[in-house]
Amino acid sequence: MTTVNPEYRADEAYASEMDARDPLRGYRDKFCLPMRADGTPVIYFCGNSLGLQPKATRELVNEELDAWARQAVDAHFDSKRPWYPYHELFRETGARLVGARAGEVVMMNSLTVNLHLMMVSFYRPTGQRRKILIDFPTFPSDMYAVKSQLHANGFDPDEDLIVCKPRDGENILRTGDLTSAIEEAGDSLALVLLAGVNFFTGQFYEIERIGTAAHGVGANFGVDLAHAAGNVPLKLHDWDVDFACWCNYKYLNSGPGAIGGCFVHEKHGNNAELPRFAGWWGNDPNERFKMHLLPDFRPRAGADGWQLSNPPIMAMAPLVASLEIFDEVGLEALRRKSELITGYLEYLLDAIPGKKFEVITPRDPAARGAQLSILAHGEPKRLFKALQERGVVGDFREPNVIRVAPTPLYNTFMDVWLFANILAEMG
Repeated sequence: MTTVNPEYRADEAYASEMDARDPLRGYRDKFCLPMRADGTPVIYFCGNSLGLQPKATRELVNEELDAWARQAVDAHFDSKRPWYPYHELFRETGARLVGARAGEVVMMNSLTVNLHLMMVSFYRPTGQRRKILIDFPTFPSDMYAVKSQLHANGFDPDEDLIVCKPRDGENILRTGDLTSAIEEAGDSLALVLLAGVNFFTGQFYEIERIGTAAHGVGANFGVDLAHAAGNVPLKLHDWDVDFACWCNYKYLNSGPGAIGGCFVHEKHGNNAELPRFAGWWGNDPNERFKMHLLPDFRPRAGADGWQLSNPPIMAMAPLVASLEIFDEVGLEALRRKSELITGYLEYLLDAIPGKKFEVITPRDPAARGAQLSILAHGEPKRLFKALQERGVVGDFREPNVIRVAPTPLYNTFMDVWLFANILAEMG
């Protein structure tokens, strides 16, 4: 479990000292910071919902607009970043992001679309093996996707969906309870689909251990990394995850509704016989322009074989800007600051007297990312509105949780100190 850093102090000078020593301090200047009416930056703790815009994004998008204007169709093969293989720009960077091998990651579509495409391949109910197990609280889109997949296969979610919840009186889902539920379901279980980091509580699940339990009963194992990618260390290949999907607009700062990401383990990516929905960008690129001469789909090896359409260039350019920053900084450095700054926020919140709120995110730094979920007792919406009026941008989740995310790329220790003092004044 976490222990309080003996160097943490609650005074303003300490926050200034930490910012001065922060090796990532210069990266804040690479982002566009929303401003208050008085011209000072807001305290932006909403990177777990929508990350800030990298300043390089505008130039990269404009470069593609210029290529379109100057070259039109020729830009597919003859431009600074040719459009035809544009998605391949992320083969290495995307793989490093989630602990994958080159070829196991493709950027395409959006998160829920990718979840549906993956379930076409990895939710293959046969006989009594037809149930899906998910965690709770479940992000609504995941719940809708899973229930609709059950309906599409002729099953009843009331009977064939297992929702694993925390124990009564607890907010955190115990790993042992998850693995026990998987083992109890046994050979009735076709798919385990979990969040990597729970959107509501901020809990970072023990992905490898849960996946081992799923495979132990013969089920496939998929992960929604919406709140995990770019936030916590991942080793999807080594953990033997079958598939994973994520959005790139939260911690990955690629813009609202940004193109999504998809991981398919190479043991499946090299299986051309695995059922899937097909489209022409998922086929062998050497055969792609033979079109009507080759009417039968032959998938390209790897995650690329699940693509349906050519890459949306204007949507992918912001992702280039984002992943260049992640590659430059490195996930290890981000994780070090994330643990330190999130721990500092926890320390300051713990020091606020009274019992008007509690942190429901795990205390163990290894079991969380850059997020603390604050459960407010009494008038939570009033508290959230008051924070907004003081220039704090977080988000509210019904019925009584305020989520704040001290994102290591652009948040400062002074942001944390100011927020904690604002919250204390409201107590």
